[in-house]
Amino acid sequence: MHSGEVNLYLVGFMGTGKTTIGRVVAHRLGFALLDSDHEIERKQGKTIPQIFATDGEPAFRRMEHEFIHGGHPATRCVVACGGGLVVQPGMAETLRSKGVVICLHASLETILRRTQGNKNRPLLDVEDPMERIRTLYAAREPIYNKAGTVILTDGRPMLDIVQHVLRAYRREASEFARAATARAKIAHGR
Repeated sequence: MHSGEVNLYLVGFMGTGKTTIGRVVAHRLGFALLDSDHEIERKQGKTIPQIFATDGEPAFRRMEHEFIHGGHPATRCVVACGGGLVVQPGMAETLRSKGVVICLHASLETILRRTQGNKNRPLLDVEDPMERIRTLYAAREPIYNKAGTVILTDGRPMLDIVQHVLRAYRREASEFARAATARAKIAHGR
């Protein structure tokens, strides 16, 4: 595998900029951008809130699992992962086995500001969204921090964030490709 083909998985809490940053990074790399939530909506013919309402969150999490395990190309993609995708048991390891994982981070205040008024976030469709963000983030933060390189998106120009993501991606993609080549040689008895 060539390092210029390794998939990039952007993970992190909702509102940290995964899709926005992912779009620019994908363009710079000449990759396709896939947003896991949008891909699931397209496949199901329903919005995320409709899936949560009719099928429930566990069904949605299964759909995320299916998407990661076979619903996208194995190379040349930037995948903007839904906020809860990487926190599912074993998912961080699965993502790391498929490509480079970078976690985008923002303050809780920034997350609230970026997500306010967005009706496509069923987990924040509660009376006190900030309290819900605090609770969810407290549970998820340790997993996010271990998932991959963490990059802060608060108060930074988009170009700075994109450059930081690209630097981290290129460094880690080279390591990923070397390891994949070594594994292939071992598997073929060389």
